[in-house]
Amino acid sequence: MTTLLLTGFEPFGDHFVNPSEMIAKELNGQEFSKIQVIGKTIPLRFNEIKREITELIDKYEPEIIINMGQASRSAISIEKVAINLANTNKIVYNCGSKPEEEILEPSGPTAYFSSLPIKILVEYLNEYQIPSYISYSAGTFGCNQIMYHSLNHISMKKKPPSCIVGFIHLPLLPEQVLNSPHSPSMDYNMMKTSILLVISKLGEVALTG
Repeated sequence: MTTLLLTGFEPFGDHFVNPSEMIAKELNGQEFSKIQVIGKTIPLRFNEIKREITELIDKYEPEIIINMGQASRSAISIEKVAINLANTNKIVYNCGSKPEEEILEPSGPTAYFSSLPIKILVEYLNEYQIPSYISYSAGTFGCNQIMYHSLNHISMKKKPPSCIVGFIHLPLLPEQVLNSPHSPSMDYNMMKTSILLVISKLGEVALTG
C-alpha cells in the first residue's frame, strides 16, 4: 500500500473555513487504487509549519506528499516551484508573524521544483472539464513555505528516495466570496473531485514510472 500525505491549512485572515483543510479531513483514512490517504491540518503559523510537516513526513514516511492551500484564483493551480523566501505584505500568519524578506532555510537552495507530473495532471483535470493550470509562483506566504520545507526535508532525508512532492492551490468557496461577488470561486465538490482525480492519476502514472 502506498502512503499519501495530504495536508491542508487551517482558516486564516477573514475566512472561517479553508477548503484545503476540509478536503484533507474528508479524505483522511480513505484508500484509492492501493493508495492510503493520511489527511492532516497544518496550522498557518510561521514558526510551526516546518516542525509540523517534517514531523509528519518522519512519522509516516509517505511515498507521495500533496500539500494544499487556498488562493483567490479562478482554477485549480498546481505549483511548479517553491522558493527559499517568506515575505508578507497585507496578510499575516495566524500567530501574528509578518516576515519580510526572510530566508526559510539559511543553508538550503534558492528553490525546489515540484516532483509531481504537473503537465499530465493538469491535462487530466482539463479532460474532466475542471479548470486547472500550471502555476509558476506559489507566493511567499504559508503555501510556498510548506512546499519548500517538504521538498527540502525529503531532499535532506533521501528516504524514501522516490517520494513525490508537490503543492496544489484551491480556489475560494462560493460562501467565502459572498461579499465580493466579482471574486472567483469554485464549488467544493469540484475541488474534491479534482484531488481525487490527481490521486487516481498518480496511482496510474507516477507510481508505475
